[in-house]
Amino acid sequence: MANALKSETSPYLLQHAENPVDWLPWGDEALERSRELNKPLLVSIGYSACHWCHVMERECFEDPKIAALMNENFVCVKVDREERPDVDAIYMEAVQAMTGQGGWPLNVFLTPDQLPFYGGTYFPPEPRQGMTSWPQTLTAIAEAWEERGEEIAEQAEAGLERLAGAAKLEASEDPLDAALLEEAVERLALPFDAFNGGWGSAPKFPNASAIEFLLARGEPSMALQSLRSMASGGIFDQVGGGFSRYSVDAAWTVPHFEKMLYDNALLARAYLHGWQVSGDEILKRTCEETLDWAVREMLAPEGGFYCALDADSEGVEGKFYVWSLEQLRDALGDDADAAIAWFGASEGGNFEGLNILESRGAEPEPAVRKRIRARLLEVRAERVRPGTDDKRLTGWNGLMISALADAGAVLGRDDYLAAARGTANFLMTQMRDESGRLLRSFNKGEAKLRACLEDHAMLLEGLLALYEATFEPQWYLAAVAEAEAIIAGFSDDERGGFFSTATDGEQLVARRKELEDSPLPSGASSASLGMLRLALLSGDARYSAAALGHLRLVRPYVVRHPQAFGHALQAIDLHVGPARELALVGSELGPLLEVVRSELRPRLVVAGGDGNGDESVVPLLEGRTAVDGEAAAYLCENFACAAPVTGAEALAAALA
Repeated sequence: MANALKSETSPYLLQHAENPVDWLPWGDEALERSRELNKPLLVSIGYSACHWCHVMERECFEDPKIAALMNENFVCVKVDREERPDVDAIYMEAVQAMTGQGGWPLNVFLTPDQLPFYGGTYFPPEPRQGMTSWPQTLTAIAEAWEERGEEIAEQAEAGLERLAGAAKLEASEDPLDAALLEEAVERLALPFDAFNGGWGSAPKFPNASAIEFLLARGEPSMALQSLRSMASGGIFDQVGGGFSRYSVDAAWTVPHFEKMLYDNALLARAYLHGWQVSGDEILKRTCEETLDWAVREMLAPEGGFYCALDADSEGVEGKFYVWSLEQLRDALGDDADAAIAWFGASEGGNFEGLNILESRGAEPEPAVRKRIRARLLEVRAERVRPGTDDKRLTGWNGLMISALADAGAVLGRDDYLAAARGTANFLMTQMRDESGRLLRSFNKGEAKLRACLEDHAMLLEGLLALYEATFEPQWYLAAVAEAEAIIAGFSDDERGGFFSTATDGEQLVARRKELEDSPLPSGASSASLGMLRLALLSGDARYSAAALGHLRLVRPYVVRHPQAFGHALQAIDLHVGPARELALVGSELGPLLEVVRSELRPRLVVAGGDGNGDESVVPLLEGRTAVDGEAAAYLCENFACAAPVTGAEALAAALA
């Protein structure tokens, strides 16, 4: 018998719709039932591609006896953390404070007033390896609530203030300057893995934001080594393209096989920029193969990119991706020996007797490499595919717009630009309610849930990237609208920075500010970088002032923990500058654009048009015209503009 999740659109919630647990989605019904019955809320949070979420479901939530224990004593609520990052952030903070660790599945017990009093992550169905079982936990919590519920509620109330996270931070008075950025680079070198690339040891996560910061600072060594190491490892799908979420080892060999849209959007752009800095064709190819995978496998027919691919297929983690030596020989015939040498495959394999393919050996010539990949992709397509989380999230799609627009412009890939335009159109039309307010999640023909800060901010960044890639003024105007929505709905006028939820949004037990850019940029850092770029294009100082409000809040932390603040550091780098604005005007901008896009220029914003009315939309173009019929470039820095130049050589000299 299905529970109340059957009418939801989240794939994760629908996975639990047939559980014997009487699940409710987060919302008024669950909260009211908890208050009326004076039963604690049992809030279980996860996401569709989460391996251990699936394990706990099979072991506990599908067990009728355990489900009965849950239903009898608690109001049970299932939350998709990707749909409700606001709810997840509050209770992750609480569980980390209680236990010293966090992760998913996240299981937390709340008073009827939504205050957390106990929680943890994975619980087994019986005691195991020193872990208390889920039934034991349920019984102990139920008995404690029955015997001393008032005392528990009072203790939970006392811990309310810490749930606000960074909302109480005050702005730093210390300068945002080049010395800060130099110190951040030095600190990034301390935990850097000089042998394998990346930061820290196992498990090892890609850190696209830190890589982008290093590239922007002209400090490519750590960034390029990390990009090259990941591209050759098993964390990158050598057959189909795209990156898994993290590696369970330090050498990027054995991935946790789930593929997330946000990782791939961020990494594709980092690889593009790494190629611009280094000229390394492997980095360019990795960018393209990542975006090609996304367009091929993750782009929905009606618009927008899906969220994730699961790690499991047929209940086995990684089964879709691994190969035996015999399977490689059967699939590839005469090309098998070259492929086996390239992938470093062996009889014993590198993962449970099978082979995760890496690009560690001698790479075949391009035609053979292409043939091997195509054949293995064809054979793999006959396997049972991992599950797809087919909801679309506005923020993550904003990241993909940025990657596609940037790569489309730099690489001359019109197909990427078409995908970026299509995605932007989808978000601007289908992800709106009747009043025009931006929404967060779309699936099964329905958009729902008010957008969070990260949705507005990542869309702002994506729209600006799309404008700079195409010079189509509607994207600039849409970016301005998103910036205004952020200022009106999310700014903290008292302390500076941005709240993660809107002023008129759902009132949870705490209104938080999320600061860290890991595993994806915080909404506040994304908003700051987007607004600084918009300020340069528009000349409107309100945007830069709003951005600096956040950057001053994180000023003390970006140096202490630069790995966790890569996007904020990019914003500070743009602020410190020198930032420059470039207006291109004329009917034939191609030669000038080739110069602009031939190098990575993170502190440059570009506006362009034919001079026939463009200035009415983008202020940077105001008063700009072609010179003697030739396309002209107007370069400005520190509120002063140089005389216009014409021709590619003159522009290259001006930008040098």
